[in-house]
Amino acid sequence: MNTICFGEILWDILPQEKVPGGAPMNVCYHLNQLGQAAAIISKTGKDENGKGLLEFLEQHQVDISLVQKDEQHATGTVIATQKGNEMEYDIVQPVAWDFIDVTEQLLKKVSQASYFVCGSLAARSQHSRNTLYRLLEAANTKVIDINLRPPHYQKDTLDHLLKQADILKLNDHELALIAGWYISETEFEKQVAFLSDHFSIPTIIITKGANGAALYYNNTFYYHNGYKVTVADTIGSGDAFLAGFLSKHIENNQPETSLDFACKLGAFVASQKGACPPYDVREVEEVN
Repeated sequence: MNTICFGEILWDILPQEKVPGGAPMNVCYHLNQLGQAAAIISKTGKDENGKGLLEFLEQHQVDISLVQKDEQHATGTVIATQKGNEMEYDIVQPVAWDFIDVTEQLLKKVSQASYFVCGSLAARSQHSRNTLYRLLEAANTKVIDINLRPPHYQKDTLDHLLKQADILKLNDHELALIAGWYISETEFEKQVAFLSDHFSIPTIIITKGANGAALYYNNTFYYHNGYKVTVADTIGSGDAFLAGFLSKHIENNQPETSLDFACKLGAFVASQKGACPPYDVREVEEVN
């Protein structure tokens, strides 16, 4: 297994329907769609929602052997409401993924994987946070996906995760907020360079919504204006972006190539309903 993703798997309850979601699950789904073998570490309840999520993942050839079952807590849900072009989320708690247990099996699997992907949201509860910290000690290349969803984050937790990161992904709003904790600098490039230097993070990817994305790699900035598409919804487009970047990065592509494909996949997913639409890689390549 080349990549292991850790964290929340859940149902996004949208105004008209419910769809599978959770940032690490979305990243895992897209990596598999792109031909990169990835497994997910998470926890579901012993309920219909949990059964449905596992069936969905199995249908798409995602390895679910590391997903735990919870006797006491329900499978995760998020109540999503549309506000203009953005979504607002009520992330229900506590739920099963707040109680992921550390096991010898998980430690071994993570130590054998080349990449370990986790988000900051899965660290909201002490139980899963402790598990995450243990797994990070065993991990090789650590990919940290910042998902600041008030009130589900704390500065000291993010501080710990940033110190672990080999690859950091966040959006421009999150960059401004986090950099503002440490420095008064407001210029974008100086904020990014500070985080890279202060936390020893060689690769930082910043999404900018409709304005594309930026990559800071080995002390060099790369920019992409993004691709214009008709937006169906923005759910999971950032997760698809990260998976797109990683799929090319794993294959040792040039930074510009990885960033371009990440923008293509993020735009493609924004043009589809839900975070995990079915697709063929050729459809993504046709985005222009």
